[in-house]
Amino acid sequence: MFKNMKHKKENENFSGASQENEKTDNIAENECGGEENCDSETYTGETENQNIEETQHNSITEETTFKEKEADYQKKIAESNDKYLRLYSEFDNFRKRSLRERIELSKTASEDIIKDLLPILDDFDRAAATKNENGENIVDEGILLIISKLKKTLANKGLKEMTSIGEDFNTDFHEAITTIPAPTEEQKNKIIDEIEKGYSLNDKVIRFAKVVIGA
Repeated sequence: MFKNMKHKKENENFSGASQENEKTDNIAENECGGEENCDSETYTGETENQNIEETQHNSITEETTFKEKEADYQKKIAESNDKYLRLYSEFDNFRKRSLRERIELSKTASEDIIKDLLPILDDFDRAAATKNENGENIVDEGILLIISKLKKTLANKGLKEMTSIGEDFNTDFHEAITTIPAPTEEQKNKIIDEIEKGYSLNDKVIRFAKVVIGA
């Protein structure tokens, strides 16, 4: 009987130890969820880290692409503005040039006609300067009035008679026919006589004055 009791106690001790081991294993299993669960959680964490890194990388890539596109658009805008400014400048120059040409044309539209009238004016001037033996003007006063009126009308159109005698010789306005000895020292290189009058139309020379220069 003593042996049976001893044997029963050993069985109880063994059973208790087994139950303790099972509790420890259950706790371990509960804490980790098994080896497979632990491995799964580790894999999930790594996947999440990879996803975060990929998201960050994609974000950086998108930002870089956006900046590149923005720079490209800014460049295209600058090129468009430059083309617009060039076109506007060309058009403005064309407008100003056309306006200037129209103004010049309006000023010189009658140039050919007035040029043809200049020899007639020369004849009128020679006739008005003709005097008889007594030094009296032989041209009727009415004719002189007509000559004066014609010159005034042409002057209103922009015709201007040059003053040459006593002036310095200037190739922009004068054409030298000949030179003669200057009567005085002050008249050297000056215009002593005028063979044909010079005229300008709206500040444009339409006939050079033919002159004689003192040497």
